[in-house]
Amino acid sequence: MKILLTGSTGYIGKRLLQNLSGNGHEVTCFVRSLERLIVPEPANASVVGHEINLLKPIPEHLHALDIDVAFYLVHSMSSSIGQFMEEEAQSARNFAAYIGQTNCKQIIYLSGISNSEKLSRHLQSRKNVEHLLRESGIPLTVLRAGIIVGSGSASFEIIRDLMELLPVVVAPAWVKTYCQPLGVADVLKYLTSCMLNADTYDAIFDIGGPEILSYKQMLLQYAEERGLRRRIYVVPFFSPRMSSYWLYFVTSTSYYLAVNLVNSMKVEVVCSDNRLQQMLGIVPLTYREACRRALDRINLDNVTSSWTDAVSMSIGDQLFEYEEVPDFGVLRDSRTLKISGNPDVVLDKVFAIGGETGWYYADWIWNVRGVIDKMAGGVGLRRGRRNATELNPGDALDFWRVLIPDRENKRLLLFAEMKVPGDAWLEFRIVLKEDGFYLTQTATFMPKGLSGRLYWWLLLPIHLLMFRGMIKAIAR
Repeated sequence: MKILLTGSTGYIGKRLLQNLSGNGHEVTCFVRSLERLIVPEPANASVVGHEINLLKPIPEHLHALDIDVAFYLVHSMSSSIGQFMEEEAQSARNFAAYIGQTNCKQIIYLSGISNSEKLSRHLQSRKNVEHLLRESGIPLTVLRAGIIVGSGSASFEIIRDLMELLPVVVAPAWVKTYCQPLGVADVLKYLTSCMLNADTYDAIFDIGGPEILSYKQMLLQYAEERGLRRRIYVVPFFSPRMSSYWLYFVTSTSYYLAVNLVNSMKVEVVCSDNRLQQMLGIVPLTYREACRRALDRINLDNVTSSWTDAVSMSIGDQLFEYEEVPDFGVLRDSRTLKISGNPDVVLDKVFAIGGETGWYYADWIWNVRGVIDKMAGGVGLRRGRRNATELNPGDALDFWRVLIPDRENKRLLLFAEMKVPGDAWLEFRIVLKEDGFYLTQTATFMPKGLSGRLYWWLLLPIHLLMFRGMIKAIAR
């Protein structure tokens, strides 16, 4: 089957691409940055990528693509509080205008359960996109899901953060809200089982797991699966803003995502019917089973995708412009050290940096910097990394974003997503000289105005300590 996949670098899209290509389908991917399109090696011949920004009209030469089914998995909730609604609407309009000119037989859209009279911005935006996609004239299948449980999903990682960190949780009233959590493996089953299934054309289906649970029940059941004794006390005086800050500071989520999630968590997301489950003969996992699968994946360091992979639609196509580190108008801390041992071992240490491994020297300083970043509204250190040893372009790595992970040429380039008055890069290279291998570590900062320069010079003593110790520890 010939598939068009949008959102193939996102949480669900990465997993769906692996599923489709592994089952012999020919997949065309629309991505904002081809550098971020990671395809399983056996499927390389059956996957083609096109660099497309859906905020702009799609080029006419792509109208000739032969398409059986198009998956629309474009979402943008973690980059702003209100702007994502306009971005999602514009992307849906452009996609509908394009797909209506092709020979596509079906569009499949993963939306959100929206059976309540009062919806959050997030859920209202999903519903608006449904209407815009119908304007294409192509049969549309809408699958409305609630909380998706899987390794790396935003909902699961928030639950994990809260229960792993806090023996006693004082929680807002919305933890009593009911939802119908669904395992990510079952989401993929629903998506693929609807392909060219005429019974699902021009229809909307709610999809959920077998249980209706409150968020409090989900938190406590996770704790039981992990063998953790936890208590949750619900207090009524948490305002939405206080709830957002609470979620933001306690978990690894970004502030924008925390605000949008809190607004959605106040809305009950329960299926109005289960007819698609019966039509397709799918027996979904229980919440506990989905948690166990997610934990197994994490323990095996086999997390296919993470919510941190998301980059906002408005900057996604610009991210890799930062691959060229500027030479002029910058401040640098550059160090070179001869490698006395095996350079491949040193390279492995470079590619394992951050996350649970830490930064090899004065981790407490990095942790303090992460707390300060959180206080300033940044991402902080808690995002960690998706995999302990593997890095792909666009991966989140603590408060950095991976730009170039080039093992062959022994180079790693990171771009800072922390709150700083300027732009910052951190680069590692291993180079061969006449007398052996050398590790080069370069921190580059392009300040914005006087505040940027003051920031650099005030932190210079700390930078000298951190960067000197870090390169020695890596090269040791």
